[in-house]
Amino acid sequence: MFQVDAFTDKPFKGNPAAVCILTRKLKDSVLQSIAAEMNLSETAFLEIPDKKPIAKSQEFGLRWFTPTVEVPLCGHATLATAAVLFDEVGVRGKTVKFHSKSGVLLARKEKQGIVLDFPANPPRQCKVPARLMQAMGIKRTKKVMYSPGMRMLLIHLGDAAAVLRLRPDFGRMRSATVPKGVLGVIVTAAGSRGVDFVSRFFGPWVGINEDPVTGSAHTVLAPYWSGLLKKKAMTAFQSSARGGRLLVRLKPNRRVELVGKAVTMLHGIISI
Repeated sequence: MFQVDAFTDKPFKGNPAAVCILTRKLKDSVLQSIAAEMNLSETAFLEIPDKKPIAKSQEFGLRWFTPTVEVPLCGHATLATAAVLFDEVGVRGKTVKFHSKSGVLLARKEKQGIVLDFPANPPRQCKVPARLMQAMGIKRTKKVMYSPGMRMLLIHLGDAAAVLRLRPDFGRMRSATVPKGVLGVIVTAAGSRGVDFVSRFFGPWVGINEDPVTGSAHTVLAPYWSGLLKKKAMTAFQSSARGGRLLVRLKPNRRVELVGKAVTMLHGIISI
């Protein structure tokens, strides 16, 4: 088991994720219990599909659990897993492939950091959920969108200061009427000083009141802001208390590249 701060090059910043390398198959209920025990926004479980030593493997199975549920995609925990494979395990080569519930995901090393190749999840217009807006203290919006691929709402506010000021009532958020199966809410605005856009992510429905840095949300943000800014490569900052910086690139064939760094904070063995 490793704990890694993702989307940062400094300890105690970015988004911490647990990475568990499975040496044998475990029941889903045990995986969920481990994720609850870790009590981080996500725990990644790495499955080694062949009999080769892990350092000689290039393809793996990957799953992600919050403390309460399994999720279909998690960017920061994938980055953390790739960092463990490259920096701690010593996997040979510069690219690893993950088989997941969101299809095949690639991670490769480059000078700027680790590059994740994910499917893009563009949002579409939706009705404004009035009770949710009240619970979040939002009175004015530019747009409200919904990404069915990620089951995330996207709320575009007037400026970065409005995003930073938000103090949602998470209990009221959980009881508000939202699209069925929603995983979270992205709140975003245009950035400044070399940052194209800022965001925050709230997911009280899956046990994450506020996520420090949310890679999967940027598969929604990248196509959205690319359409507004007419840019394919953008710098993003997630304005949580810990904060995190990403480079996002919109690629052909509905793919998004997320580029970030990671710092391993601890490792050990979990006993069951």
